[in-house]
Amino acid sequence: MAADELPLDDKAKRMRDLLSSFYSPEPSLAASASAKSASLDAINSTSFDPDLYMNLLVQKSNLEGLLQKHVEMAAEIKNLDTDLQMLVYENYNKFISATDTIKRMKNNIVGMEANMEQLLEKFIYDLPTRLGKCIKSEAYADAVRFYTGAMPIFKAYGESSFQDCKRASEEAIGIIINNLQVKLYSDSEPVAARADAVVLLKQLDFPVDSLKTKLLEKLQHFLSEFQIESREAETILSNPDEPFKAGGFSDSVPSIPPEASTNQVSIGDFSESVRAYRIIFPDSESRLIELAQALFTKRFETIQQRMKKKVSSADLLVMLRGIWTDVTLMDEVLPEAALPTFSLEAARAAIKQFVSSSFSHLLLEVSDALAKVKTKSKEGLEELSLLQVALESGKKAVIQGSMDLLLGFRQLLDDGLELLVKLRDLIIDWVQEGFQDFFSSLDDRFHLLSGSNTSANQDPSSMDGRQADKVLTGLVLVLAQLSIFIEQSAIPRITEEIAASFSGGGMRGYEYGPAFVPGEICRIFRYAGEKFLHLYIHMKTQKISIILKKRFTTPNWIKHKEPREVHMFVDILLQELEAIGTEVNQILPRGLVRKHRRSDSAGSTASIRSNPIREDKMARTNTQRARSQLLESHLAKLFKQKMEIFTKVEHTQESVVSTIVKLCLKSLQEFVRLQTFNRSGFQQIQVDIQFLRNPLKENVDDEAAIDFLLDEVIVAAAERCLDPIALEPAILDKLIQAKLAKRKEQKPSH
Repeated sequence: MAADELPLDDKAKRMRDLLSSFYSPEPSLAASASAKSASLDAINSTSFDPDLYMNLLVQKSNLEGLLQKHVEMAAEIKNLDTDLQMLVYENYNKFISATDTIKRMKNNIVGMEANMEQLLEKFIYDLPTRLGKCIKSEAYADAVRFYTGAMPIFKAYGESSFQDCKRASEEAIGIIINNLQVKLYSDSEPVAARADAVVLLKQLDFPVDSLKTKLLEKLQHFLSEFQIESREAETILSNPDEPFKAGGFSDSVPSIPPEASTNQVSIGDFSESVRAYRIIFPDSESRLIELAQALFTKRFETIQQRMKKKVSSADLLVMLRGIWTDVTLMDEVLPEAALPTFSLEAARAAIKQFVSSSFSHLLLEVSDALAKVKTKSKEGLEELSLLQVALESGKKAVIQGSMDLLLGFRQLLDDGLELLVKLRDLIIDWVQEGFQDFFSSLDDRFHLLSGSNTSANQDPSSMDGRQADKVLTGLVLVLAQLSIFIEQSAIPRITEEIAASFSGGGMRGYEYGPAFVPGEICRIFRYAGEKFLHLYIHMKTQKISIILKKRFTTPNWIKHKEPREVHMFVDILLQELEAIGTEVNQILPRGLVRKHRRSDSAGSTASIRSNPIREDKMARTNTQRARSQLLESHLAKLFKQKMEIFTKVEHTQESVVSTIVKLCLKSLQEFVRLQTFNRSGFQQIQVDIQFLRNPLKENVDDEAAIDFLLDEVIVAAAERCLDPIALEPAILDKLIQAKLAKRKEQKPSH
C-alpha cells in the first residue's frame, strides 16, 4: 500500500504538467516546466531522447532494476489513458451547458429589438419639446440629462433619421448654455447655483477654462475698483475739511462719497467672489492667493504713500483696524493665503515707516521754527525781535513735539488690536531708536544752519568770511542756547517718559547695545552748545576786527594831526557791542555778576590821568626814558596782580559780552603793534581808549581785565610811538566831555 501511495503524488504532478503543457499559451512555459521535471524523470521532458535514456538506464541499473522499471512504466501508461479520458468527459459537459444557456437567451430577447426602436424613436422626437419646457422652468439639470442621454443616438443617426430633431435640440442646448453662463457671471446668484452651472457646462463639453479666465479678469477688475476707491478715500482723509456722505466702503478708511465712484465695492463683496470662485474652480487656489495678497499689499502701500504727509496715530489706528478686520474676513474664506502672517509683515514695515516719518516731520518742524529768523530777516523785519521768538518756538517744537509723539506712540501700544500687540516690543525699540536718530539728525541740522560741520576738531575760527556772511549770527546764538535747553531740559523729560511708558523692547539684540542712550545725546548737545557759543563769539569778533583793521591801516600815523575829538570808529565799535548786547540779552540769562575791580594800590589803570606816577613818566621829554618807564610800570602790574584774562565762556550775558570785548581789545592791541605813531597819533589812541573805559565795563563781569587790556593797548602804542608824550589831563577831560555831550544829544534821535 505504501508503494502504491507514493506513485499517486507523482501521478498528480505529472497530470498537472501534462495539462499545463497542453493548455499553455507559450511553449516556453511548458518547456520550462518540463525542464524543471527533467531532473526527476527525463521521460516527461519535451526533449526526451529514447536512445540516450536507455543507454543511461542500462548503465546505471541491473536486471532486477530494469524489470522493476518496466512494471512502473506500464502502470503509468495505463493511468495516463484513464486521466485523459476523464478530462475529455468533463470538458464536454461544460460545452453542453454553455450551448443550452445561449439557446435560452436567444429565445428570451426575441421581439426586444423592435420594442427598443419604437421607444427610442418616441423619446428622440419628443426631446426638443422636453428641452423647451426645461428652459422655461430653468430645470437645466434635467435638460442636460435628457440631452446627454440622447447623444449616442444623435451620433449614430443624427445625420439621417433624426436630423431635424438633432438641430432643434442643439438650438435649445445653445440657449441653455447661454443661460448657464449668465448664471455663472451673476453676483446675485448663490454660490451653489453658480457651481452647478459650471458642472452642467462641463457635462455639455463646454470649454470652462475660458470661463475661468473671464471670472478671473472680473476679480482683477473688482480689485482695481477697490484700490481706486481706497485711494479716493485716502485723499478725502488727507482733506478732512471736505464733507462727504457714507458709502459702501470698508472700515479700513472713511466712507467715500457716492459720486466718487459709480460702483460701490467692499471687502465683503470681494471675499464672496473669492469664495464662489474657489468652489467653482477648486484648482485655482494659487491664483486666488496671489490676488488676495496683492489686495492687501496695495492697502498697505496706500498707507505708506499717505505717510509722506503727516499722519496722526489716530488715523493710523483707524486704517490698521480696518485692514485687520478685512484680513480676518478674508482668512475665513482663503486660509491658505496666510493673510494674517502676510499682513503682519506688511504692517511691520508700515508702522516702522510711521515712526520714522513722525520723527522726520518733527525734525522739519524744529528746522522751520529756526528758519523763520532767516526768512523774516530777508523780508526786512527786525531780526533782534525774532531771536527770542525763534528760541521759544524751537524749544516748544522740541519738547512739545516730542511729548506729542510719545503720546501718539503710546496710543499704538495701549490699543488692543492683535496686530499691534504682536508688534509691541518692536514698536518700543523703534521709538527709542527714533529718538536717538532724531537728536543725532537734529545736531546735524543745527550745524548746517550755523554754517559749520559736525567735526569735533573744527575750530570756529576756520569759518571764512564768506561763509559767515551767509549765516545770521543771532541764529547761531539761538542754536547755542537751544542746544543747552535740549541737554538740560528736553532729554531728561523724554527719558522719564520713555522709562515710564516705553520700557521693554529688546528685539534689536544685545550686541547692538541700548536703543536710546540719553547720556550720549546730552554729551553731543553740550558740546554743540559750547561750539555754537564760541562760533557766535568768533563771528562777532571777526566783524569788529574788520572795523578795527580798517581804522588802523587807513591813516598815516606818522603824520597824524593833534587829536581834536574822539574818533568816530569808537562810535561804530560801541554800536556793534550794543547790538551784541541786545542779542545776548534776548537769548542768554543773566549770570551772577561778580565784577572784579582793582584798587589803586594794586596798580589801578582805570584812568591814565589818575595815576601821578604815569603822568610824570609820560610828561618827561626823554623819549627813551619815558618808554622805559612805561614798560617797567607794565611789568610791575603783571607781577603785582596775577590776572586770568580769558576764562571759560559761560552761557550768560556777561560772560559772552566780556569775552567778545576782551578779544576785540586783543585785536586792537595787535593792530596797534603793527603801526608806528608820532606824538599826535599816540595821543589820539590815548583819547579813544580813555573814552572806551566806562562804556566797555557796563556789561562785563571782569572790569579789571578790561582795564588791563586797555592799558595793554596804551603800552603797545607807546612802544610803537616815536615821541610817547601823553595829553595833559585837562585837555583829555575836555575832549571826553565833549564826546559825551555829543552822544547825549544824538541819543534821543535814535
